[in-house]
Amino acid sequence: MNPAAQHASSYYRATVADMPEHPVLEGELSADVCVIGGGFTGVNTAIELAQRGLSVILLEARRIGWGASGRNGGQLIRGIGHEVDGFARYVGQDGVKYLQRAGIDSVEVVANRIREHGIECDLRWGFCELANTPAQFAAFRDEQESLAALDYGHETQLVGPERMHEVVASSVYAGGLIDRGSGHLHPLNLVLGEARVAKSLGVRIFEHSPVLELNHGSTVHVRCAQGSVRAGSLVLACNAHLDELEPRLSGKVLPAGSYIIATEPLSPALASTLIPQNLALCDQKVGLDYYRLTADRRLLFGGACHYSGRDPLDIAAYMRPKMLKVFPQLAETRVAFQWGGKIGITANRFPQVGRLSQHPNVFYAQGYSGHGLNVTHWTARLLAEAIDAGHSHGMDVFSAVPHMTFPGGKALRSPLLALGMLWYRLREVLG
Repeated sequence: MNPAAQHASSYYRATVADMPEHPVLEGELSADVCVIGGGFTGVNTAIELAQRGLSVILLEARRIGWGASGRNGGQLIRGIGHEVDGFARYVGQDGVKYLQRAGIDSVEVVANRIREHGIECDLRWGFCELANTPAQFAAFRDEQESLAALDYGHETQLVGPERMHEVVASSVYAGGLIDRGSGHLHPLNLVLGEARVAKSLGVRIFEHSPVLELNHGSTVHVRCAQGSVRAGSLVLACNAHLDELEPRLSGKVLPAGSYIIATEPLSPALASTLIPQNLALCDQKVGLDYYRLTADRRLLFGGACHYSGRDPLDIAAYMRPKMLKVFPQLAETRVAFQWGGKIGITANRFPQVGRLSQHPNVFYAQGYSGHGLNVTHWTARLLAEAIDAGHSHGMDVFSAVPHMTFPGGKALRSPLLALGMLWYRLREVLG
């Protein structure tokens, strides 16, 4: 089997609980719905559809959880992405309130799925936003008040710079906001556990079955190398790996590189000193850092979103200095795992959810821009609702937000965005 079709050599792959093989699609099959993509969006859409009594076939070009769903930072954090207030002119104030609430309730969707099906994925509660500047810390107070106005049902706590040692053993931050309603987990174990749930509900899952051709119509015909599927509805859940399968959507998402390292296991004393409350942490920089402890006390450190289209030759050499800037006390600690891959970024950092106007039985969700763990589960519910009932208020709200196509075509969109992000980072450095 092609090595590139296997999971990245990540900490998650090395500690996965179980990874069952699914067959390659062969022959002519049919279903109510065909889902393309075996990440969080596709697997959870299949679950939601099957729970509504629809027959589902899921096609994955490589392995379940091969993409960002199985190798991300594992941070389960409330929110849709960046501030949604700016979309009021498209969705109205009621729409803004819906999106704010969805950013909160989507975390509970994930938690409920884990609880209901007994999925072992190292779920731990607690998250802290980290301020890089006093102005960012001041903004946390407004954020805390906004959460209270939304009747946020979890404890939040402002932590001033003089008390940051209670959160993280680093001197680089100006304060933090702890959120007990967000947390962290093992994403590959989660998506594989959810695939088992889907299969138990009757979903037929096929791996190593890349789609070669789509033929649209009242019945969609999906052709793979050794078989095909006919379905009344189609869901495109490929995100950063859609490529040219549907050019009307692929140009609206930029596949950006994201990279993570994990250290060797730390001693209990060192681990509890670095992150005393075992929180997930994330700062506010344009090229943000995010990190947490794993269940076996490794520091997992990620970030450095790359827009150039070229991956670092040595991810550990690229990421280690970033880690040591935060934790210089880890200078003698070995990096045991290094990995990376593509995530889907949109121009406005807001996910794209809807159906193709030219083909109303073709649905899609993509472009989570780093907030996919919770939002994928929410959009999966909206897609299933729209397919089953013919309408989804939530999908209408999401799809009311317009999305630009990245300029420059496939060849130039990454370099152009890289230049734009360099400008924002220069502004950040110059203050």
